[in-house]
Amino acid sequence: MWQVIVFVAASLVISYISRRSLANLRSHGFYRFFAWELMLALLVLNVPHWFENPTAWYQVIAWFLLMACILPLVLGMQALRSRGRQDAHSRTEPELLGFERTTNLVTDGVYHYIRHPLYSSLFLLDWGIFFKLPSWLGFLLAGAAALLLVATARADEAECIATFGPAYRQYMHETHMFIPYIL
Repeated sequence: MWQVIVFVAASLVISYISRRSLANLRSHGFYRFFAWELMLALLVLNVPHWFENPTAWYQVIAWFLLMACILPLVLGMQALRSRGRQDAHSRTEPELLGFERTTNLVTDGVYHYIRHPLYSSLFLLDWGIFFKLPSWLGFLLAGAAALLLVATARADEAECIATFGPAYRQYMHETHMFIPYIL
């Protein structure tokens, strides 16, 4: 019962954060909302088993992925805040969150290697939660969330092309989406 209460309460928070994005089907936030919801369902499913069998192979993988998700998140947020120049007046898209209202295209730091470190962080988090207790249901939830994160990134790229034009298209040719030198 507590899992249902936690899921509903957290869903209300996610819905509030995503309320403007949900009105725009082409917004990257629209897809991100559903990825977050699936990840939340996976978390609620697996959290009772979070500390069971701490030395099992799947727990080791889970902790590695959960710890690894912090690096792209911190580096990505730091780069956006320090070099992205958030300007609420020139980026008026209502569905953007505050840190997303960048007016400078950030292409250095972690963004020199990957275009979407924040989504990379979510991928690592998603699969880290999955590996806490691998199951077929968990695999379906994690896989669907991963596909929605890809859709989120593609929608985000369309928005960036509209904002930054040819400079962003060139940047796309020079970097990978999620994993340096690979993907």
